[in-house]
Amino acid sequence: MSYRYLGRSALQVSRLTLGTMMFGGPTDEATSHEIIAHAKANGVNFLDTADVYQNGRTEEVVGRAIREDRDHWVLATKFGNPFGPGINQRGTSRKWIIESVEGSLRRLGTDYIDILYFHRTDFQAPLGEGVRAIADLIRAGKVRYFGVSNFRGWRIAEVAHLADAEGIDRPVASQPLYNLVSRTAEAEQLPAAHAYGLGTVSYSPLARGILTAKYDSVDAAPEGSRAARQDKRLLETEWRKESVDIARAIREHVTARGVDPVAFALGWVLNNRLITSAIAGPRTFAQWESYVKALDYAFTAEDEALVDRLVAAGHASTPGYTDPGHPIEGRVVHVGATPVTG
Repeated sequence: MSYRYLGRSALQVSRLTLGTMMFGGPTDEATSHEIIAHAKANGVNFLDTADVYQNGRTEEVVGRAIREDRDHWVLATKFGNPFGPGINQRGTSRKWIIESVEGSLRRLGTDYIDILYFHRTDFQAPLGEGVRAIADLIRAGKVRYFGVSNFRGWRIAEVAHLADAEGIDRPVASQPLYNLVSRTAEAEQLPAAHAYGLGTVSYSPLARGILTAKYDSVDAAPEGSRAARQDKRLLETEWRKESVDIARAIREHVTARGVDPVAFALGWVLNNRLITSAIAGPRTFAQWESYVKALDYAFTAEDEALVDRLVAAGHASTPGYTDPGHPIEGRVVHVGATPVTG
């Protein structure tokens, strides 16, 4: 396992991050603990979770698994997504951030969080309140560093300036979606993070399973797959004909050379020098093993050229595609405006 400094911090993290979204849900506790132990044995020291994963059960499972070796792990969790019916059980208010962190600490069974992420943009809320609340938590010793997830480039810049004004270190990490069929992060998120001193810890290197190349078309899904389970986020994001076709083309390119499509997809992400670490989120132990084995693959110039032919830099595989969970903000229509007539 190799390690990189996270942004401009002195914190070193493994090139592979263990993502735990399935733990305590589709992945039972025993298997979750087995994966975590295997990750540690193979040099992984970066573990990613969130308050909302499996309604909080994930943090509980993770906490029990790392209790005896807590200090080995760079432990990251997140706040911001809805965690209950209350209007203030979400978002970036001081009230919710502090309440969320106290809940995460309790579920994780620890007295500090290494990296606390804004999980997503709260479009209407002021960013300054969230940064000031995190500053208080850092000064109280409950949080060591902070980061942002799914933030556009201008928000990365704004958070960095707000941290400067508050007298705390800038965020150390940005967590965008990034894979070879969704390259939009290259346009602004990755260069903004680099310019403002954040390491990039990208997620979904396999495009929610599309790049395993197990799908032959969008008209049929193998039994047990996320598509067959009608996974909401997959169906509204990566379940696109263009992406499935590209995955099939890559499968044809690599299998003749005896290369696993998982190794190719992960290798492509890590071949970008702006990526500090990539999050691998397994459901099964076998899936986790495939991620670890993929680190042995040496990505080539031929591989890079193939991807560039299939998907243009800075774009998604599908022209005009936008994730509905992270909408475009630049058009605000006047309600009730007078119609334009000839």
